[in-house]
Amino acid sequence: MITVLAVHFAVAAVAPLLFRKFGRNAFYALAAVPAGSFIWLVLQHPAVYRAGSGTTPAEPGFISEIVPWVPDLKIDLAFRMDALAWIMSLLVLGVGALVLVYCARYFKDKDSDLGGFGAQLLAFAGAMFGLVTADDLLLMFIFWELTTVLSYLLIGYARTRLSARRSALQALMVTTAGGLAMLVGLVILGFSAGTYRMSAILEQAPALSTGPAAGAVGAAVVLILVGAVTKSALIPFHFWLPGAMAAPTPVSAYLHAAAMVKAGVYLVARLAPGFAETAYWLPMVLGLGLATMLVGGYRALRQTDIKLILAYGTVSQLGFLTMVVGLGTPDAALAGLALLLAHGLFKATLFLVVGIIDHQSGTRDLRKLSGVYKSSRALAIVAAIGAASMAGIPPMAGFVAKESVFEAFLHYGPAPGDGAQPVPWVLMILVGLVLGSVLTFAYSARFMWGAFATKRGVTATPFKAIKPSFLAAPAVLSLLTIIYGLWPASVDGWIQPYAAQFAHDAGAAAAGAGHLALWHGFTPALGLTALTFALGLAMFYGRDLVARLQALVPGWIDGDRAYQMTIGALDDTAVWITGRTQRGSLFFYLAVILTMAFVLPLTALIAANKPLPEGLYFIDPHSPLQVVAGAGIVIGALAAVRANKRFLAVLMVSVTGYGIALMFALQGAPDLALTQMLVETIILVAFVLAMRSLPAELRDRTGGKYRVVRVIIGLAFGATMIFVAIYAMGARTALPVSLQFPQLAYEGGGGLNIVNVTLVDIRAWDTFGEISVLALAATGVASLIFVRSRGDSVRTPATVVEGTVGRRTVADQSSRDGAALALSRKFAAATRDAWLVAGRTMAPERRSIIFEVVTRLVFHSMIVFSIYLLLAGHNLPGGGFAGGLTAGLALTLRYLAGGRFELREATPVGAGTLLGIGLATAAVSGVMPLLLGGQVFQSAVIELWLPVFGDVKFVTSTIFDIGVYIVVIGLVLDVLRSLGAEIDEHFEEHPGGPGEDQEPGGIPAETTAKGKA
Repeated sequence: MITVLAVHFAVAAVAPLLFRKFGRNAFYALAAVPAGSFIWLVLQHPAVYRAGSGTTPAEPGFISEIVPWVPDLKIDLAFRMDALAWIMSLLVLGVGALVLVYCARYFKDKDSDLGGFGAQLLAFAGAMFGLVTADDLLLMFIFWELTTVLSYLLIGYARTRLSARRSALQALMVTTAGGLAMLVGLVILGFSAGTYRMSAILEQAPALSTGPAAGAVGAAVVLILVGAVTKSALIPFHFWLPGAMAAPTPVSAYLHAAAMVKAGVYLVARLAPGFAETAYWLPMVLGLGLATMLVGGYRALRQTDIKLILAYGTVSQLGFLTMVVGLGTPDAALAGLALLLAHGLFKATLFLVVGIIDHQSGTRDLRKLSGVYKSSRALAIVAAIGAASMAGIPPMAGFVAKESVFEAFLHYGPAPGDGAQPVPWVLMILVGLVLGSVLTFAYSARFMWGAFATKRGVTATPFKAIKPSFLAAPAVLSLLTIIYGLWPASVDGWIQPYAAQFAHDAGAAAAGAGHLALWHGFTPALGLTALTFALGLAMFYGRDLVARLQALVPGWIDGDRAYQMTIGALDDTAVWITGRTQRGSLFFYLAVILTMAFVLPLTALIAANKPLPEGLYFIDPHSPLQVVAGAGIVIGALAAVRANKRFLAVLMVSVTGYGIALMFALQGAPDLALTQMLVETIILVAFVLAMRSLPAELRDRTGGKYRVVRVIIGLAFGATMIFVAIYAMGARTALPVSLQFPQLAYEGGGGLNIVNVTLVDIRAWDTFGEISVLALAATGVASLIFVRSRGDSVRTPATVVEGTVGRRTVADQSSRDGAALALSRKFAAATRDAWLVAGRTMAPERRSIIFEVVTRLVFHSMIVFSIYLLLAGHNLPGGGFAGGLTAGLALTLRYLAGGRFELREATPVGAGTLLGIGLATAAVSGVMPLLLGGQVFQSAVIELWLPVFGDVKFVTSTIFDIGVYIVVIGLVLDVLRSLGAEIDEHFEEHPGGPGEDQEPGGIPAETTAKGKA
């Protein structure tokens, strides 16, 4: 089963390549995948159906495949092929293969994105197969949501059509909402049972339904049924399925007739053996199912689009199916799966027929179609077989299945000799079933008349000849419909093991359910069928009267309109809330956020009424320097608030950061202190670079009337957070897990630096997520700045005229020409080698002798020191983050001293490339242990002797740290090129902006001129 899934998804991944080479004929290659899987499925019949003896039904068997996934959460990749999964897989794979064959003739080579469409359709087949074979609730939910996403893509195939996009979004929202409710139910059910394995839960079902957790289990079952109801388009969510007819006809034939909408029916059938007797099961299943059957049949009679007739007919049949499979008796189980197979055959046939009619005539409007039967009798015969089966006419499969449904409801309740009264509501349900069947017969006749009849006063529809390859798929399905009807014994044998699960004792199990047969004699069920035919014919021939009666029904009774009104109300509410909250006021945003952030925790603290923890002190007596650091932090914060220049404000914020780094150092955390200091420095540089495009002064300040409010909120928030932290530390009852980190770091990670070993080994997954976020953030910043690309393709210094980068205007030069500028020009004109590779590209007035010399002296030392921090970090302060930040600061010096061309020479590799290499290195270091028989991100300690170095102890997690190092360098380079080089170039092309009088680093030119002198 896992192989079948893997092949489906693997071929789907390469499908676009196949379509580029073979065009629409690539659909045949895709069809081979479900076709081959179908053959494999048939070969599994002996394993799934072990032979019985005498009158004993076949002993239930199954195939199971289990791969551990998340053992701590009791989640496995568990697949189980039993009778129900085998029957569902027949539909999923068999109809899937035929639909893909049909697509090869339905589409044209010129149609857009056939590769994507084919890939999605094949992946959908794989997802449905995974859904019906998954034996783990959460694994099943994953496949459930995969079908939701893929159906969204397939329905919206015609992306340029508003109706397709709207219908796709509607289907996505409705089924996703139901899926989320179902997920809650699945989690509750799995938690109550102590396992997420479906087979084990069904074995425990009687005890779960009557035990201490019966209430939770009942609620879980209701939530799961909500998911099934939305997926199978039952009332009140039935409207999304007819809307989904905006999809191409092959999608309708597969997803909305044979596959996806059957997922809800399958889930009901899967859970019915264990939970059909819970409190709310029958009211939901029978009530919603019957209402859907009647409403769908009624709406089908109002449609003039033959595809919509089938769509509403599908809605009706889904309600019918849900009622039967959810009734919870052996006879109903037999009838339900029999009807499910029959419906998949005849409804897929009819949808494919509609696709041919639309393809060959250009219309689906029954008011315009006329004489199609004369143009293609073969197509009409195929359609007649499908419609007859849908109407329940013998000897078709639909007749056999519907007879068994009537029998199941006629025999529902206690046995005649038990002395118990018959169930009163069964008669009401039976009347509803007959009425729904009458509607089914009527809209089946309406479909045939509308699609093929010669209509008086309507011009004969031009109809192109149909190639046999185009008609093959529906013809095969119609042939199977006849074979099923004439020879139902094989289908009966497939279903009996599933029906036996509903027997309540050994005697009932031995007797089994009834049997499928074309002829049961003159029975009450046959009488109900005859009544259905008579009333259905009367309704069809009186269709004009029916149409006049339907026209009297108010137009506001419409599920789709109710959905649109609900969405519109939500949009209006969102606009109202947004207009009153998103006001463009930073003060308002911060006031709301910080107020809620201290009011809620403060309320919890007051309500808890807990005493302060013992041994509390605010100043560490062993480290009085903390008072100095704390005072510096407070002064920096107050100065940042009072600053009237952006640069000063940012500088004071950095003072608080450096003060916190000092706190870390005083508390014996050199790693944190080092990283904090480096991060603070890089952030300071980034802020200064970004501020060059902003006015120097902070002009827009909040008015004085809010100053007191701001002070109160700020003090309240700060004080509350202090006490929340104190109470949180005092509320601990268990030993912190970090107490074991020293031993884990040394024995498992092979290092003495607990912080670094934690980052690259103990919690490597967290670190990998963090560097991934860093890469995404860098990409986001770059995309905002560069729009098209990262700006890695900067010109080389050789292509730039010396002394032209950043040159000022003549008037500006004359106003600033002095000793400093003369010295700069003399330095720039020196014949010796430049201190920086691209230094000569800078205008003389932009260069600093001291800065260039210092950069030349310290750059290489900083790079070497960064590598030392990287390699020494496993046992000493340092690591990939600290090393990467140090290297980034070295690159920052090069940029500040020599401008963007110097940065280009310092890093010929682009920022995006570095980010990719870093992530790839970290990922490979995690995957390699798995390939060698270990676990993901597992570290190995390698001890060896090397010449010169002697004994060397190498830990493989260092490779992961190297990836972190490269990612951090790529991030810093991205910041320098986006906030630095790009803005530099913009200022040079558009002089006179906010940054005209600033150096590459953002420092005012007046200040640097004095420094140069």
